[in-house]
Amino acid sequence: MNNVPKTELTTMVMIQNPQSGELLVQNRKRKWPGVSFPGGKVEPCESFYDCAVREIKEETGLDIRNLQYCGVVHWVERETANRYLCFLYKTSDYSGELSTDAAEGEHSWRSLDELRAMPKAALASAEYTLLPLFHEFGKYSEAFIPWSNDESDWERYYK
Repeated sequence: MNNVPKTELTTMVMIQNPQSGELLVQNRKRKWPGVSFPGGKVEPCESFYDCAVREIKEETGLDIRNLQYCGVVHWVERETANRYLCFLYKTSDYSGELSTDAAEGEHSWRSLDELRAMPKAALASAEYTLLPLFHEFGKYSEAFIPWSNDESDWERYYK
């Protein structure tokens, strides 16, 4: 029996429209449903940066450049010690047409105020936890979240 905890590596990108200041979000349908920034799983032998670029192209149709690293969100499941690491990036440098294919979830542009005003239930689980890493750049490098199935039991630490 193998008791080594599992680790899943992902990326997420906050894309900001340089003219309007709005942020690209998707209303995720599958795992972790709700409003979220686009991103996805890191493939074997792929850098985190390259994963972010690839996932954005696949999910949105946009080509992104000049990504700025914003930190990592580190969830650890209390019962199993399994870990989920999400490396966060942001950019306002993109080109291409936003895809109408909504396989992962429908895309829309939203203001930061709109996101902050959304009820937590409308956001992908713990999405509101990411905003300080994106918007208080340099203040934090990690959000650490020990979690269980009871979201009210989640603790959040910014480091």
